[in-house]
Amino acid sequence: MALLDVYTTPLTTAQVAHLLRRATFGPTPDQLKTLTGQTAAQIVTKLLADQPTPAPPLDLTTSKPFHDQPFDMVNAGKFNTYVKLWWANLMLNQPVSLLEKMTLFWSNHFVTNTTTVNDYRYMFRYNALLRQFALGNVKGFAIAITQDPAMLRFLNGNQNLVGTANENYARELQELFTIGRNGGYTEDDVKAAAKVLTGWVDTGYRDITNAAISSSFKASRHDTTDKKFSATYQNTVIKGRSGATAGLDELNDLLDMILKNVETPRYICRKLYRWFINSDIPATVETDFIQPLAELFRKNNFELKPVLSALFQSQHFFDASLRGAVIKSPTDLVVGTLRFWGVQAPAPAQNITGFYQVGSYINARLVEEQQDLLNPPTVFGWTAYYQTGYYQQWINSTTLGLRGYFGDSLTTNALKLNGKPAVDVLTYVKTLSNPSDAVKLVNDLTTQLLALPLDQAQSDFLTDTILLNSIPRYEWTSEWNDYINAPSDTAKKQAVQLKLTSFLQYIFRMAEYQVN
Repeated sequence: MALLDVYTTPLTTAQVAHLLRRATFGPTPDQLKTLTGQTAAQIVTKLLADQPTPAPPLDLTTSKPFHDQPFDMVNAGKFNTYVKLWWANLMLNQPVSLLEKMTLFWSNHFVTNTTTVNDYRYMFRYNALLRQFALGNVKGFAIAITQDPAMLRFLNGNQNLVGTANENYARELQELFTIGRNGGYTEDDVKAAAKVLTGWVDTGYRDITNAAISSSFKASRHDTTDKKFSATYQNTVIKGRSGATAGLDELNDLLDMILKNVETPRYICRKLYRWFINSDIPATVETDFIQPLAELFRKNNFELKPVLSALFQSQHFFDASLRGAVIKSPTDLVVGTLRFWGVQAPAPAQNITGFYQVGSYINARLVEEQQDLLNPPTVFGWTAYYQTGYYQQWINSTTLGLRGYFGDSLTTNALKLNGKPAVDVLTYVKTLSNPSDAVKLVNDLTTQLLALPLDQAQSDFLTDTILLNSIPRYEWTSEWNDYINAPSDTAKKQAVQLKLTSFLQYIFRMAEYQVN
């Protein structure tokens, strides 16, 4: 059976959880119930549906937007943070949609960062661009990102002019954004591409007087000579042009040339595969999955939706051996955990203080676990996505303890987000099929929370040792029923709540909880 063949069998709860853990920042219990029994095609249609443009972030002090005002030197740091908190809350409140996960993917692909760009208005506009093209056309995306003010600043495109070409963006456009390091481009190709890209500038950077930010092409700064490329690009010559449209005309030619190379769609499909399926790409996957997916990409004129639709409906995606093959990124761990337990950010127009309290908590956890939103450390993105070992880099001597502490903090009832405990374990357990049966309770809970199925010995250990602390199973049934019959009785409530809290703390620290 071909790896890209469509998986047509209605999905189990575990398969729905797998799909939503990879395609979004994790399922909610209601989504698992609603979507179980639907086909991959039905769910993927929802995942790929267009989403409305979100309202921009607001200033906590004034409750008004700040991205469309002149640069505010005094509040610049605060506004930088607000943009990140706003995005974190969009992830938390997401519907069944690929949009936020793909926006994060592109922020790790077409990389800029807050530290280098240093203008919060530029970074908001950059995020809006990622969001606009996240599920769109890659050629159009590459053309737009080349002109983006944040990218012009980050990779010095605004310093690229005739006679003193700056090669930074031309190099990364090929090495990281399109054809890839192994695509065969040469140093002369970098130099020629840099000449094509001369003349673009940003306007409005850190301007304390004018609100407008934009980019434009300056014909006087453009190299009008013909640009010759290597055999990698079939010895293409991009004709030098002059005048107001020269920059965009040559940029179009450059992207057409790069996209014609067979390695470009393969490179992008490999990155999508590593992001959504597995960091390892054996020869069979390269031949039977990546290459036909890349050909589908090419045939659809580099539209992303057909590629993503095929990927998430494939037999290969639902291969049980691939569940748990990806270590959760900090966003997957933090946002996914909070989503599962029903934490939502309130609408900022109604409760802006609560909105930023939730976002601040998420952001603090992401920063300490080394995935600072909109601030990857280098043009390569976050370390876990390019160093040897790929996802394994998310776990180290610092972050492992912080991940465990995060799980512990959720179960103490001391942490309240938007006025409520982050985890209300009793309310959740009441929704399970038969919480008075300890075995069924553990099975239901671990099926929803863990990517990997447990063997009988693990299930028995979690039931008898971790949940029940060695009391007979029938005593749990009595304790639970006693609590249900007298829910206001403090002693009876604590008898079950303490056991469930200890159980959750153990689950949150399990290796199986750290993977998707």
